Amino acid sequence: MNRINIAVDGFSSCGKSTLAKQLAAHLGYTYIDSGAMYRAVALFVLENGLVREGRLDREGLLDRLDEIDIRFQHDVLSGRSATYLNGRNVESSIRGMEVSRHVTLVSPVPEVRAKLVKLQQALGSERGVVMDGRDIGTVVFPDAEVKLYMTARPEVRAQRRYHELKAKGVEVDYASVLENINRRDEDDTTRAADPLIKAPEAVEIDNSDITPQEQFQRALDVVLDVLARVGQE
Repeated sequence: MNRINIAVDGFSSCGKSTLAKQLAAHLGYTYIDSGAMYRAVALFVLENGLVREGRLDREGLLDRLDEIDIRFQHDVLSGRSATYLNGRNVESSIRGMEVSRHVTLVSPVPEVRAKLVKLQQALGSERGVVMDGRDIGTVVFPDAEVKLYMTARPEVRAQRRYHELKAKGVEVDYASVLENINRRDEDDTTRAADPLIKAPEAVEIDNSDITPQEQFQRALDVVLDVLARVGQE
């Protein structure tokens, strides 16, 4: 059977990763979390003193960009793919609010995006990849056979993120989560380098008022339709 690449783009906290993981597991494809890569870079700058008073030391980051190595490895304990930064499992560290607040400092930097896009394209060169992010269908995999664009109302996404963090024992309030969501939306859609936009051929799924299973079925129907057409070529 022909293997395809699937690009899942959309706003923060709208279930991109959940859907991408479901599709990858169902199809036997490789799942790659591109957002985790940017989070890993944000963690690197935080741990290395490259953020001062909320401002990124851009030149300092560029000087040390070659030091950053990001990989994905299977985590035996969780049974899932984990993000490794310079050989260290940082899957838990990159998911907190501190990293979330600083992702938008590093994600617009063209040199950072160029480095990560090159790595992402290499990971998808063999096909059979499901990758989620902000610019997968427009920049990383412009030739992806399936492009999905996920969205949901900001208030819905903030509520989901709030409950997710609380379940992990993170002390956070809803207002700050909503503020973070809105700020990230603004940064993602207005940055000069590879902003979040819907590819013309992408199928949009608004999951504000549907269940994860309904979302999965809608996306899977799109994928199966494409696979059927690809198989006939």
